[in-house]
Amino acid sequence: MAFDGRYDQSLSRTAMKAELLDAETELRLAYAWRDERCEESLHRLITAYMRLAISMASKFKRYGASMNDLIQEASLGLMKAADKFDPDRGVRFSTYAVWWIKASIQDHVMRNWSMVRTGSTSSQKSLFFNMRRVQARLEREALARGEVLDRHEMRKMISVEVGVPLHDVEMMEGRLSGSDFSLNATQSTEDEGREWIDALEDDGEQAAETVEHTHDTDTLRKWLLTALTSLNDREQFIVRERKLRDDPRTLESLGVELGLSKERVRQLEAAAFGKMRKSLEGQSKEVMHFLV
Repeated sequence: MAFDGRYDQSLSRTAMKAELLDAETELRLAYAWRDERCEESLHRLITAYMRLAISMASKFKRYGASMNDLIQEASLGLMKAADKFDPDRGVRFSTYAVWWIKASIQDHVMRNWSMVRTGSTSSQKSLFFNMRRVQARLEREALARGEVLDRHEMRKMISVEVGVPLHDVEMMEGRLSGSDFSLNATQSTEDEGREWIDALEDDGEQAAETVEHTHDTDTLRKWLLTALTSLNDREQFIVRERKLRDDPRTLESLGVELGLSKERVRQLEAAAFGKMRKSLEGQSKEVMHFLV
């Protein structure tokens, strides 16, 4: 069942004209679907209770969802109820279906209320749909006693009434205070007003950090070039082949080329690094920051 455009009033009229099932017929259809997977029986069962689904969907219009979407979700809940209904339990289908329809609609409302997840636990879900009603009742009762409750007192009373932690009440109050706003909306009514997205901090590298990084890299490169000049030709060759290539060579391959043992090449490499370190330390004490 799909809907598009404006709410189709003919759907309600069709639902109102659907047959009313007595308990015996309802039970027979439920057995036929469960035991024989008779699609005609399922269709009759769902069609007969579409008026119930539409009636429940209309009660959630105040949450800003379109009526078409609400009916769609109510229909899904009704179909889930028909698929899971067990006629052996002795319960009327309408009684069982109410819970599935309500759960489907509520899940849809909470998913679409905000891009930020509104609530995930059953207590938070109960708070979302009951907070305003409970708050209105508490305010009426306080007014009748001649009392005026501040916001903190009201939150504490709601917390006790609904049976949820105080921080959940504070969180939900913020969620219910308004829907999401576009970051591209202007901060003022003026045509040239700055957009809210312009006020967000840039997570990227800042200009000062880029300049500092470039300066440090250039300085370190100069120090390394100077340190390399302190080595003889063989030591420079070993350092380049071992550390400056994309695919560093092994001590054994260098030993074969230089006519030296693997251990001797390792000793020459260690000596070269020692000379470079001494040269770097002599150029600046700041070099230790890079060497550690």
